[in-house]
Amino acid sequence: MSEYDYKQGKNRVESILDNYMEIEEKDRLPSDDNFTFENGYLSWVTAIFVDIRDSTSLFSNNDEPTAKLVRAFTSEIIEILREDENMREIGIRGDCVYAIYTTPSETEIYECAQNTVYVNTFINMFNKLLEDRGEDKIRVGIGMATDKELVIKAGRKGVGINSKVWIGKAVTIASKLSSHGEKSFHSRLMYSPLSYEKFIEELEKSQPNDNVRSWFSYDSRLGAYKSGVIVSEFQDWIKNDFGE
Repeated sequence: MSEYDYKQGKNRVESILDNYMEIEEKDRLPSDDNFTFENGYLSWVTAIFVDIRDSTSLFSNNDEPTAKLVRAFTSEIIEILREDENMREIGIRGDCVYAIYTTPSETEIYECAQNTVYVNTFINMFNKLLEDRGEDKIRVGIGMATDKELVIKAGRKGVGINSKVWIGKAVTIASKLSSHGEKSFHSRLMYSPLSYEKFIEELEKSQPNDNVRSWFSYDSRLGAYKSGVIVSEFQDWIKNDFGE
């Protein structure tokens, strides 16, 4: 095993700590090509996390059906979340699929909320397909949060190992909320108060004949709005056994 040169390590750390970093506030978060190891951007972002409940038990079954389930689940969640020009990062963290978007306007935050509703309805379809095959349903938490975040490129310069780091509340809160969804009788969908405040008026405009605020309930203990809202046409198709 090669030895770590701690003296050079000290020099590298001090160089980074002493180096000037330019932080630029942007309405819309730039693409990856604009990030260097010397800059950072402060922008409004929205994060969505989709987390499988009891994944430890599920993943302990290292067999073909479990592998197929995980592959099908992650593949289709990514398909739903990636279809957005504002998406800036998407990936898998263990048993969780996540996506992060640049959202400078309420309209774009509403579009993120629409993504979560499609994911919620998709889970209903996914569970029906599992049931039709004689397999157990899965439970899932879906968390969404919005905040102004500082985004930087971090890693080891010069060796090709780097990634964006999101410094703020959106990513951490969305991840935390997803861990509560469909757990202890909670609804599957969980929204941070800021996300809810940003998209609810847009939702009202799109559904003028409905009392859309009644679709959400505030949980003071979690500090989040809970919901089970679905895409009606999609859900009807599922109920009709995927018939026209």
